[in-house]
Amino acid sequence: MFRENNGSRIHSCNDVDPAPKRYLNPADIYIVKGYGIEVFLENLNSPAGIVFDEEGSLYIADSGLSTGNPQVLKLVNGELELIAEDFVTPISGINYLNGVLYVSHRGFVTRIFRDGRRQNIIMGLPSNGDHYNGPVAFSPDYKIYFGQGTVTNSGVVGNDNEWVPVSPLLCDYTGDYVILTGENFTTDNILTEAVTDDPAYTGAFSPYGIPNIEFEIRKRYTKASGSILRANLDGSNLEQVAWGFRNPTFLKFNNSGQLYAVNNGFNPVGSRPIENATDDFYYITPGLWYGWPDYSGGEPVNSPRFTPTGGYQPTLLLKNQPNIPPRPYVTFPPNSTLMSFDFNYNQKFGEYGDVYVAEYGSTIKTAVGDGLSYAGAGHRISKIDLRARTISTFAINMSGFPASLSKGGGLERPSHLIFGPNESMYIVDMGLNIEGDPNIFVPGTGVIWRIFRTNDE
Repeated sequence: MFRENNGSRIHSCNDVDPAPKRYLNPADIYIVKGYGIEVFLENLNSPAGIVFDEEGSLYIADSGLSTGNPQVLKLVNGELELIAEDFVTPISGINYLNGVLYVSHRGFVTRIFRDGRRQNIIMGLPSNGDHYNGPVAFSPDYKIYFGQGTVTNSGVVGNDNEWVPVSPLLCDYTGDYVILTGENFTTDNILTEAVTDDPAYTGAFSPYGIPNIEFEIRKRYTKASGSILRANLDGSNLEQVAWGFRNPTFLKFNNSGQLYAVNNGFNPVGSRPIENATDDFYYITPGLWYGWPDYSGGEPVNSPRFTPTGGYQPTLLLKNQPNIPPRPYVTFPPNSTLMSFDFNYNQKFGEYGDVYVAEYGSTIKTAVGDGLSYAGAGHRISKIDLRARTISTFAINMSGFPASLSKGGGLERPSHLIFGPNESMYIVDMGLNIEGDPNIFVPGTGVIWRIFRTNDE
């Protein structure tokens, strides 16, 4: 359903009655005084991102995480029109420049032209593991920049990696020449289910079941795990900007040409679990290593605070550090899962230059009865004051919890945030998850919210 400026409703082709239909109520959302929030578009299938063209037309990237069919859609007179499909699940984002859409999907960046032609400009990215490549950003000199996530949580393939039986040779690749400590990690071998006593010994930056020896060297890869990459608009001259991130999901240039990125930290899972790792907002300096897999937010993971509950204190995997990792510009609590951000340059909306961030919430899979930290992180929109380097909550459910947990009608999975027409902010909410799995969504539960200024100061 699309709402016009006069509040009237236009029913779109997406206005079906999925089961269950998501309950929506903007009144369940707390928002800073002087602002209002409303449902702009609903009944979407796991939308990952949106973009407006110069005429104000809206394009939606359907990730495919609810239907298995990723698509790019356009809102035309209140109806959703199919622009393109046949992408690799999931689509992670979309952007637009000079009449061309740039679609990021697992392992690819694809251009779509006005006449319907499409062109894969970047392929073969190492996106078949736990994380994948993010949406592209455009630099002032008209290059594309994007983040590439890591294959594993912390540099070691383990039994938390469900893709091992299908891709047993998959592992992380370093962005520089590094020397390994030779530490190995032991698991029950998931590749020999019939054998009850068959341990697998796996080293860092090695396929499952392949151990390290001390002083092993790993070579530099341009398409490194946990890197920021750039290329010309046609995909040529691909090069590495920086590496040492776990999952740099989103990046963008400010109006001064400075590059910023969000990075999501370690989880306490797998063969090398790391607790209390922050999610971070960085100012990017080209050519540097940002610390993964041995640092979190500029602090070494062998510090006591990173020891998982009931587990062992993590040790470092690299003997040589390419450089001292930079500290984040600001840090967010664990399980925030920062998905995107935008700079505000409209003084009628708010303070000039402030950054607004979409927090997705925890991505740790759970079973019935498992505890999971929802309070204090994620499922909200936050604001960064770049001058003071402080974070405040801008919009959050009244309950403090995601809508599915509180049975309310507010925010669930904010995945993208962008300023657009009508001096408004638009929030993409991917929808309701299948119980226990943060990577699969109930069809028809995705939403786009609109935030606007009111006269209530």
